[in-house]
Amino acid sequence: MDIKSRSGIFNKITKGYLLVFLVPSIVFIAVFFLLPVVLTFLIGLTSMDYSFKWDWVGLENYFKIFSDRWAYKILTNTFFYVFSTLTLFNVGLALVISIATTHISESVGSIFRAIWLLPRITPSTVYALLWLWASRGEESSLFNWICSLFGLNPVDWRLNYPWLLVILVNGFVGTSFGMIIFTAALKSIPEDYIRAAKVDGASTLQIIRHVELPLIKWPLLFVTAYQTLSLFTSYEYILLVTNGGPGLYTTEVWALYSYHLAFAQYGGIVKFGYGAALATVLVIIGIIMSIIYLKMFRFGELMTEPKIEVG
Repeated sequence: MDIKSRSGIFNKITKGYLLVFLVPSIVFIAVFFLLPVVLTFLIGLTSMDYSFKWDWVGLENYFKIFSDRWAYKILTNTFFYVFSTLTLFNVGLALVISIATTHISESVGSIFRAIWLLPRITPSTVYALLWLWASRGEESSLFNWICSLFGLNPVDWRLNYPWLLVILVNGFVGTSFGMIIFTAALKSIPEDYIRAAKVDGASTLQIIRHVELPLIKWPLLFVTAYQTLSLFTSYEYILLVTNGGPGLYTTEVWALYSYHLAFAQYGGIVKFGYGAALATVLVIIGIIMSIIYLKMFRFGELMTEPKIEVG
């Protein structure tokens, strides 16, 4: 048997073993990801409530979305929330912190990044309560105490600036994810590139702009895409801090609206079917955004075969 035949047999055996190792992951994805999506779509075709009866209504729930007087406002809220939190914190501030802490002493930078991880590891209810305590309307609250130093009057931040509070609460948590990814990417840049730029007389800002940022292009695009999809489905902190208010759907987002209709309506009136239809629309929006990102950011280039042939 020649070397080429042996190599072919070895490759087939290797692929067989790899497939065996992939089976648990495939089963996990099918059971916990694909199956819930299918069930959500099917429930969206019914008028199901707490009786759990599969009364099929077809696409009635989806047509109902177009006549829902609050759907447009909530969809607008959702895109505003995603865009603001993503650009200001999840990508913007995360990138600033990563660059800043990698250009100072490593020990100081590590301590600063560790502090930014605290919101991520703090229980959601405790974290939300801390923000509610800091933003309450009394003069002794943290925000109003800081404002008093500048001669400003006390404000009930949750009632007067609910979106500011929502974006801050979610942003401080979301920043930590991008910070970790960007910091790891920056630290993986070969030191020779930085030294060569310094030898050529490049300033720190020029090194950041012309060396570091181009070399962390893919982590930047990944965090942008991942955090966009994550924000579209997130509503936990909005639920805990404002519950979609104050007033009628002021800070209500699409995922929270689906939750409210399906599980948290007053008087025990729940709409599993309509809530599932709203959730299905959110899945469709996520798929569309994924396709846009795949085309816009050319993620396919990361998965192409290497062009260098090894003989």
